[in-house]
Amino acid sequence: MLILPATAVIREVGLRDGLQSIQTILTTAQKIEWLTKAYAAGQREIEVGSFVPPKLMPQLADTWDVLAFAKTLPGLLASVLVPNLKGAERALEGKADLMVLPLSASHAHSLANLRKRPDEVVQELARIRAARDASGQKTIIEGGVGTAFGCTLQGEVRPEEVLRLMQSLLDAGADRVSLADTVGYADPYSVSVLIEKALRIAGDKFCCGHFHDTRGLALANAYAALSLGVQRFDASLAGIGGCPHAPGASGNASTEDLAFMLEASGVKTSINIPQLLALRQQVANWLIGEQTHGTLWRAGLPKNFKPAA
Repeated sequence: MLILPATAVIREVGLRDGLQSIQTILTTAQKIEWLTKAYAAGQREIEVGSFVPPKLMPQLADTWDVLAFAKTLPGLLASVLVPNLKGAERALEGKADLMVLPLSASHAHSLANLRKRPDEVVQELARIRAARDASGQKTIIEGGVGTAFGCTLQGEVRPEEVLRLMQSLLDAGADRVSLADTVGYADPYSVSVLIEKALRIAGDKFCCGHFHDTRGLALANAYAALSLGVQRFDASLAGIGGCPHAPGASGNASTEDLAFMLEASGVKTSINIPQLLALRQQVANWLIGEQTHGTLWRAGLPKNFKPAA
């Protein structure tokens, strides 16, 4: 019999990965309301934005203000994405609890997305670690290895290269590392194989799986990782988000669908799913004209559903 972890954490990334991928720009007040209600529904890890130049990503221009509000919510781990040292300095100034530096294992995607080769991103993480240590803060540094299962620009991404870069991030000072299926190429078998190898390298410093539902396998891939003991997953409310280099793709794993799968499997998330579904409807109403995803909201919870004890 398969023994699954007793608990798991869903890190909400809709406010960053979701909003950066759509045209609609939510107001700061709407983002704060989203944060407040997600927190009330039991979510305790939320990625609130990204410190990138506003002219490049106007959807996230108010990350500073959203982060400041997030820091008022007791027990919330507020994370931000940082593309470079300058972004990391802003995150440290804003006292973010965690910052994620994305690294694309695909060299083609890395150049298109960050204008750096993967090993240059590793060097940037070393500079970020030095800045964090000099600041005296305890902000967690996460190295996120993207396009870990393949890439629409490059095609094959060799697992050996993914693992090499993961080890390089740890050697450069990352507190923890994660894997992302940025363009939705993963399947449960490839997830099992790669994550098993990643766990041998990183151990308890491997922290998170980030799966996109491009080909309808996000939940299956998350379950494959869960069965290996992974206990943290990124997901986006209403499944919004995606990658500009994966045209026609669905977005991220849907937070509400993932929470249901985990709880139905006996894995406690501490998320109130009815409250989350109500928030999903509200956010979807803000995003009229944008693509939303997921299925639980259509049918609702089964009558015999019982949350994990």
